[in-house]
Amino acid sequence: MVKITFPDGSVREYEQGVTGLQIAESISPALARNVVCCGVNGETVELNRPINEDSSIELYKFEDEEGKHTFWHTSAHLLAEALQELYPGIQFGFGPAVENGFFYDVMPPKGTVISENDFPKIEAKMKELAKKNEPVVRREVSKADAIKEFEAMGQGYKVEHISQDLKDGTITTYTQGNFTDLCAGPHLLSTGDIKAIKITSVAGAFWRGDAKREQMTRIYGITFPKKKMLDEYLVMLEEAKKRDHRKIGKEMELFMFSERVGKGLPIWLPKGTQLRLRLQELLRRVLKPYNYQEVITPGIGSKNLYVTSGHYAHYGKDSFQPIHTPEEDEEYMLKPMNCPHHCEVYARKPRSYKDLPLRISEFGTVFRYEKSGELHGLTRVRTFTQDDAHIFVRPDQVKAEFENVIDIIQKVFKIFGFSNYEAQISLRDPKDTEKYIGSDEIWDESENAIREACREKGLKTHEVEGEAAFYGPKLDFMVKDAIGRRWQLGTIQVDYNLPERFHLEYTAEDNSKKTPVMIHRAPFGSLERFTAVLIEHTAGHFPLWLTPDQVAILPISEKYNNYAEQVKKFFDKNDVRSYIDDRNEKIGRKIRDNELKRVPYMVIVGEKEAAEGLVSMREQGGGEQSTMSMADFCKKVNDKVEEQLKVVDE
Repeated sequence: MVKITFPDGSVREYEQGVTGLQIAESISPALARNVVCCGVNGETVELNRPINEDSSIELYKFEDEEGKHTFWHTSAHLLAEALQELYPGIQFGFGPAVENGFFYDVMPPKGTVISENDFPKIEAKMKELAKKNEPVVRREVSKADAIKEFEAMGQGYKVEHISQDLKDGTITTYTQGNFTDLCAGPHLLSTGDIKAIKITSVAGAFWRGDAKREQMTRIYGITFPKKKMLDEYLVMLEEAKKRDHRKIGKEMELFMFSERVGKGLPIWLPKGTQLRLRLQELLRRVLKPYNYQEVITPGIGSKNLYVTSGHYAHYGKDSFQPIHTPEEDEEYMLKPMNCPHHCEVYARKPRSYKDLPLRISEFGTVFRYEKSGELHGLTRVRTFTQDDAHIFVRPDQVKAEFENVIDIIQKVFKIFGFSNYEAQISLRDPKDTEKYIGSDEIWDESENAIREACREKGLKTHEVEGEAAFYGPKLDFMVKDAIGRRWQLGTIQVDYNLPERFHLEYTAEDNSKKTPVMIHRAPFGSLERFTAVLIEHTAGHFPLWLTPDQVAILPISEKYNNYAEQVKKFFDKNDVRSYIDDRNEKIGRKIRDNELKRVPYMVIVGEKEAAEGLVSMREQGGGEQSTMSMADFCKKVNDKVEEQLKVVDE
């Protein structure tokens, strides 16, 4: 018999060799119908994998992240199986599950191009194969046999991957029908659970992400266990297109990109710059009770700085390369992180235990090289500004300071209406500890400090291995927007390693020298990404205090332009942001155009308004309409702003 421990702490005994599916069946037939995979001792595996020792188990449905990943991983294989039948001789690269669906990189036979026109026949073939309910069979193979097998199939990319990347004794294949793939799993037990299928897009992708290698065809898709789920997803996709921050940002004149300036380098236009500055001022206001000291550090640093911090060893190959100066052997780098600079700020003078916590903040612009194909509006750029801070604390202060940062992030989310979020504890990969710095003891201490702080704050969390920073674990806040999409925004990280690498110290109460602990934190994450998410969450309808233009003044004809100027001057004096649309257009056209710019209020001025010193107010979206004095209108706007910002000082 083996003892199986469930997430709630309860324990049941089963015969040795029991499977996840059998355990689900022992609980309820409904659960067994809906479960797609299981977690055994923290590893996600198939439902038919035998359990031969005492273990903990989690049963995952499609709704769970692990369940979706398994479902979509099998769907990627189903796509490949369909492509193999439709395009004999096709070559396969990698085909993983991603956050929303899956993709497969393929090399079609010479002279064949796969385009959007082919999506219907690919979907039809996938549905045909899924209906066969083919079992997915796992097999462990030796490296030599795997190379021989995939050479016989003519799959050169797979052979290269096996030869260069995989160790003997760790290789598995999965077979369904006539298709066999090299894969670590896990997978569904069969393809029959895949009921609704949509191929969503096609793009180019270099083999292994190397621009010097051949370009493959990347086919994206998504699947669901029910057609209704697919229908809902497609509606969400249409809504997402309307909310695309690139489209809205252009309409609202917030930011731009220029090929001449360079890919992935956003230019903030005047309206976007004002929005960005208001975000910064808001955060300064939130931070005021916490005694942060703001600094400004250079946009470049000596290569040696990042060698000391460990960033060069871990990110150097994938970053902008060192800048060589006229001085021999002198090298600088574009700043990839603010933390090494802040370590130097700490080290500039002796510190006492009484000086801690020391909270150093910066709106620091950093530079990271992203491949061209991965750039996307403001969410994936090559330069961005972090609302960064590094808090240097004594070990006994870690938990309390960590909890303070949780409070700050939760306040920021409340201000912007992000009510649906959870926290992800990102841990190191226990199977690949070489890519991290620091001892096991330090990592255990850091990870447990985060867990304890989250428990005390009553924060809903889940843990993910392999997502930690190279220098320490972190708490990432995953926010769901208005249409249900998941975004990573705020982050907090505990770091015992960088202070050691920089030989930071403080004088303890007993006069001994101690090393501080460093907490990294960014409530927004970055101003670019946060702005993009906020645009898509609100569809560009920002809170009144934040929106670049609060009011559009629309004179009915050019006869009333002078009165419009008087109105604007009055608004300026009363801290109401406005502009005049004095184009020679009919008032209906002006209203439609300013609706597109998502201006919260329009005030229309004509003969009556000019004669009586009034404005006719119209709310965005055809809401409230009324005529009032300029003073009453300004009070209305300012009262609403004050109400929206009340939460900041609570």
